[in-house]
Amino acid sequence: MDSAECAEDGPSAPRFGLTLGNKEVDVAEEQVGTPMGEEQVTQQVTDDDKLWGLLSWLPWVGWILAIIALVIEPQKNRPFVRHHAVQALAANIVLGVLSIVLGVTVVLACIAPFLWVVLIWPAIKAYQGELVEIPMITDFCKNQGWI
Repeated sequence: MDSAECAEDGPSAPRFGLTLGNKEVDVAEEQVGTPMGEEQVTQQVTDDDKLWGLLSWLPWVGWILAIIALVIEPQKNRPFVRHHAVQALAANIVLGVLSIVLGVTVVLACIAPFLWVVLIWPAIKAYQGELVEIPMITDFCKNQGWI
């Protein structure tokens, strides 16, 4: 739409663009190509969200903090915190069961505590503001509607 056409139509004509100086920008064209869900999550991630994501992944105590993050009011509705808290809780349950199974023998019981070290990588990614996808756990949590 030309600025001359806008002037001819008058003030009551609907406008679909945004005028910046002498240049008119179509708002719909500017947002093409950005996935709707991804834009909201990346724009809304705060330092507090990153910290709660990190705390949810901590070995041995992360499951308690993940439950707290899912219960307290300001954090439970934040998509970034919920994504990490639910996955961390599921990962901690899987590692807990694995530790019990490996604890049957003395040799494997010595290896079991080192399994929890794998939770440090998602904790670092959460603090960097990235969403972590753990293959089977993320798919299961999404299918259940938890994420």
